Amino acid sequence: MALTSDEVERYARHLVLREIGGPGQNRLKAARVLVVGAGGLGAPLIQYLAAAGIGTIGIADDDVVSLSNLQRQVIHETPDIGRPKVESAAEAVARLNPHVRIATHPVRLDGESAATLATGYDVVADGSDNFATRYAVSDACFHAQRPLVTAALGQFDGSLTTLRPHETGADGRPNPTYRCLFPNPPPAGAVPTCAEAGVLGALAGVMGSLMALEVIRAIVPFGESLVGRLLMVDARSMRFETLGYAWDPANPLSGDRVGAVAAP
Repeated sequence: MALTSDEVERYARHLVLREIGGPGQNRLKAARVLVVGAGGLGAPLIQYLAAAGIGTIGIADDDVVSLSNLQRQVIHETPDIGRPKVESAAEAVARLNPHVRIATHPVRLDGESAATLATGYDVVADGSDNFATRYAVSDACFHAQRPLVTAALGQFDGSLTTLRPHETGADGRPNPTYRCLFPNPPPAGAVPTCAEAGVLGALAGVMGSLMALEVIRAIVPFGESLVGRLLMVDARSMRFETLGYAWDPANPLSGDRVGAVAAP
């Protein structure tokens, strides 16, 4: 899949990177990435994936743009208020990079729809804002054997990890699943929503950009990924820390309790 002359100039700063170069840029061009959520995390993530030249970006979100979104969801603009986020985001991508194909999925993902969509993409990036979607997407990616980059935001903190539980680590043990890290969702109402607790807008940009790095790394390997590591960002003290975690034999997807969470 040859790059056009326009693409060569557009991606020139990638092409001179030894870790990416022409072969890597072609891999990005051929890749299909599903972004779950076009909100605080999804907005910068989609922008940087489009700028990087991901060939096809799927956007799944059933929400519409509201005025309160614009403090952090930078892919949308004031005239977009009331429009479906998938449409607003798709138009922003078209303005940024016409070489990128966009597939819009104006749905709220559950177990069945997540499983259907995941199989059509090479990598999934989850920037959703609720636990039901996070668990549905992570379970679907496990069964579909798709890499998953997943992040979450708090008021002044964020977390990020990459999951490849369909592969084994250097020690020969399976890579951990999302349920190895978070076995079960918290009780309903235990964690306040963004609307209730608030969130620092610029932090969403930081975490969404870091998600884009991990998605690109999943397509063109370089350095050390966040598989088996949870990156935690504290914006109050500007601290970045990583917490290692491993496969849990008790997890219901790939552990001793296989089948406790059935495939959708």
